[in-house]
Amino acid sequence: MNQLSKHCRQESETGDLARSLGQALAQYFQEFPGGHLNLALSGELGAGKTSFARSLIQSMGYLGKVKSPSYTLCEPYSIAVAQHLIALHHFDLFRMRSALEWQEAGFADLFTAPGLCLVEWPEKAGETLPVFDLSIALKARQAECERDIDITAHSPAGQSILLKLESLS
Repeated sequence: MNQLSKHCRQESETGDLARSLGQALAQYFQEFPGGHLNLALSGELGAGKTSFARSLIQSMGYLGKVKSPSYTLCEPYSIAVAQHLIALHHFDLFRMRSALEWQEAGFADLFTAPGLCLVEWPEKAGETLPVFDLSIALKARQAECERDIDITAHSPAGQSILLKLESLS
């Protein structure tokens, strides 16, 4: 399986999908506690990327407030999965003006260290980011709360997570 497409009619359905994906990611890290995943989260302004990220992060077990990294560029979280701590880095590149700006920010090492990197607006970094294991594309529909969401796997790990996600949804 390389892609899962879902039409969400209400905000709660979008949140449910994000929470199911978070559970699938937590299962992955239970199996591979030293593993690393990169996830891209794309969509137009207002498509619900940050809300999706918030639901996903909380469903993985983070109990604190999940802040938007719009101004900080990166919000780090430490999440307990089974008996391991997983480093999750949530990026929002919306305010970046060039790929060079991203390179100079100094976050490249996080994309190979154990844990998870979740990137909103990955296109702002151009070709400087590594290949993503999963890309999540949100598209707002005409009705205010409706979304079309496509989750695409780009690696064997991504395919494994999609299979877990399919069994959860």
